[in-house]
Amino acid sequence: MWPAEVDMSSPSENTALAAVVLPDELSDRAKMGKATFEAKCIVCHGNDGAGQAGVAPPLIHKIYEPSHHGDEAFQRAVSIGVRGHHWPFGDMPPVPGLTRADVEMLVAYIREVQRANGIN
Repeated sequence: MWPAEVDMSSPSENTALAAVVLPDELSDRAKMGKATFEAKCIVCHGNDGAGQAGVAPPLIHKIYEPSHHGDEAFQRAVSIGVRGHHWPFGDMPPVPGLTRADVEMLVAYIREVQRANGIN
């Protein structure tokens, strides 16, 4: 099975939705982004962006590859929220307290983890 494949058949609440492989090392930008992720995103999107059943989708998934959801999509989701359209989780509210620079680092982290999982 592809490492970030999601089985939505009968997951229990708060169960990770994707198996995530972490890179051996993160860039300095991604390290800062990981800290932001852990402070602001992990509560919904789970450890390392694996998602959580009944809560939020995995960010380490081919749906969020750069050619489908570019970096600006993450900026907009954080700043104004996003209407649910790929997953049955509902709408994502805006995330207060993050600057564009914070989100750039956050995206660097997500992209490096995605690449470690074959998502380019």
